[in-house]
Amino acid sequence: MSNFSIGVDLGGTNLRIAAVDGQGNLMEKVTLATRTVLGRDQVLNEMCGAIRRVSDKYKASATLLGVGIGVPGIIDMDTGMMREPPNLPGWADYPVRAEIEKRLGAPVILENDANVAALGEKWLGAGRNVADMAMLTLGTGVGGGVILGGKIWHGITGMAGEFGHMTGEPEGQPCGCGNRGCLEQYASATAVVRMAQEAIASGDAPGLAQAADSDVEFSAQEIYRLAIQGDEGARRIFRRAGRALGISLATLINGLNLEMYVIGGGVSSAWEAFSPAIFAELRQRCMVYVATAPADPLGSSSGASGQVEPRAGRKTIITRALLGSDAGLYGAARLPIESRSIETAVWGFGNPSGL
Repeated sequence: MSNFSIGVDLGGTNLRIAAVDGQGNLMEKVTLATRTVLGRDQVLNEMCGAIRRVSDKYKASATLLGVGIGVPGIIDMDTGMMREPPNLPGWADYPVRAEIEKRLGAPVILENDANVAALGEKWLGAGRNVADMAMLTLGTGVGGGVILGGKIWHGITGMAGEFGHMTGEPEGQPCGCGNRGCLEQYASATAVVRMAQEAIASGDAPGLAQAADSDVEFSAQEIYRLAIQGDEGARRIFRRAGRALGISLATLINGLNLEMYVIGGGVSSAWEAFSPAIFAELRQRCMVYVATAPADPLGSSSGASGQVEPRAGRKTIITRALLGSDAGLYGAARLPIESRSIETAVWGFGNPSGL
């Protein structure tokens, strides 16, 4: 009998659930709205109900190994409680893992969403040929994860990988964390829109101003569209984002000396606009990168198929993620496959409560 696991991506807008077999093949994916206005209990009930429906379809022909769930924010790995999760109001200091386990009648593995995205890219994406890598996720904010020896590295309190709060612009934009110049203030979708609004206010970006006047949902995607069309105001914004990423990556590369650094998240779709500035900064700032850079860092990080190829010699590879928004789903599904602390026999969902 084959094996499968359930991966869950719990976001503030969407709740996605997937059944994935042990080889990483997607068996089924379900997307629901995360109806946070109805409260935590309703969201958890809907999630657990969907997990049951998906798992029940395949349990007759395959063994369920477990459920892994990626959630935003910092998790206390010992207690399974969430600390100030963004986009999930009212979930702070809430025993999420215990509540889900009560509803399912079985243990689950709870993990930070950026960590599971990194694990997904390690398993099936850009990092499949390396043992050690770091991933930066550029979305509404900036997150990250570190994979060492094929496993998520949590640090002493589970807070490793908070790359968004590394300094990307010394004495730059104030951040809500208390620092100034955090990478999140320059390389997130929120930051791209803020920098565009600042450029418009200065009167130095007529193309951006025109686009903002005609689009009530002026977004980072629209700013990228202008950049690839040659608008200089938009191009400056992505060069600034790339500079901040290059500064932060220089620190990571000099400090960690890993083989691969993967850039994912929604903003990574603007790779062509910001990546040249990354490599320009690295060549100026990063001794380790200069010593280990590929001959063509922009062109050699992936083959014609889009898959990162094994390399002769040890090089520092910086590349885009390959799995897109599904990286977190695959990484969450990978958690129970890797875990040795959960026995297959407990996965019966036989005595749930709270439904």
